[in-house]
Amino acid sequence: MTTESPRWFKSSYSNNGGQCIEIAANLVASRGVVPVRDSKDPHGPALMFEPTAWSSFVSAVRRGDFPTT
Repeated sequence: MTTESPRWFKSSYSNNGGQCIEIAANLVASRGVVPVRDSKDPHGPALMFEPTAWSSFVSAVRRGDFPTT
């Protein structure tokens, strides 16, 4: 088991509007997960996604598959 800690980062597209998430992509190789958390609550829970699921989600966002309000 690795003791590697998540290295959290926000997208460069984040404009500090308060609706950001952070991911820790450095855990893909060692643990096989992409942790995601709310940037407003860095000590709160993190969701763990399989890398393929996260990649599919990001691709759908880029394609505009999710309506905006």
